[in-house]
Amino acid sequence: MNDISPDAPEGVRLQKVLAAAGVASRRVVEQYIVEGRIKVNGVVVEELGRRIDPENDLVDVDGTAIQLDVSKRYVMLNKPTGVVSTMKDENGRPDLRRFTDDYEERLYNVGRLDAETSGLLILTNDGELAHVLAHPSFGVTKVYIAKVTGLVTAQTIAKLTKGFDLDDGFIKADKARLLDSSKGASLVELTLHSGRNRIVRRMLAAVEHPVTELVRRQFGPLHLGTLPAGKSRELSKIERGALLTLARHDAPADATPGDAQENE
Repeated sequence: MNDISPDAPEGVRLQKVLAAAGVASRRVVEQYIVEGRIKVNGVVVEELGRRIDPENDLVDVDGTAIQLDVSKRYVMLNKPTGVVSTMKDENGRPDLRRFTDDYEERLYNVGRLDAETSGLLILTNDGELAHVLAHPSFGVTKVYIAKVTGLVTAQTIAKLTKGFDLDDGFIKADKARLLDSSKGASLVELTLHSGRNRIVRRMLAAVEHPVTELVRRQFGPLHLGTLPAGKSRELSKIERGALLTLARHDAPADATPGDAQENE
């Protein structure tokens, strides 16, 4: 990380950078500095004349990461069923290109959802953030709503949170709750940080409630909200800050490209 001395002529004044990033006016940013609310590379800024390298330095205000590189784009997609989570499917199945063609930047998906699972998928050209968030050891929390066959009992919910063994090891839900149960089917909400392949479907099959429909409603700090299936939108400034903060604070040291796994 390039930590430029405040006395060096290189770099750009912090006030100018944060004003351009839409944080606040230069005058207000100066007040933030006086109040000790801004950090550069984890260190509180004390000098009003501080200069930084926007391409390399990391800045946060009140503990929230600030996006300085305006070339980075962050998009939320409500992936519909029947679409595979790849930019080009060798078997000719519907892929994610239909949702990225409208963007000038070349976007990639963060992690995956299987073809029959719908819900929240992040598309970005920020390769570093994508590798970190999809890394197995990162353990970002994901929330799923599953429609399953059969009437789920309180005992089954308890088993999901207590945990059990699958073929590839022990697994348990961080949280589980029954949302509805009627006419031979149930709606279950599962919160997991595991990135193991098709883990939600395998967990529910193991407790004898096979999944018939599955949607991911939440990924880390991001919520799907009312975004319709097949639609996308850019993340808000607050959402971008929350996502970048999460990645910066908890990134595994060994996160490298190619370690991403399919989430569900």
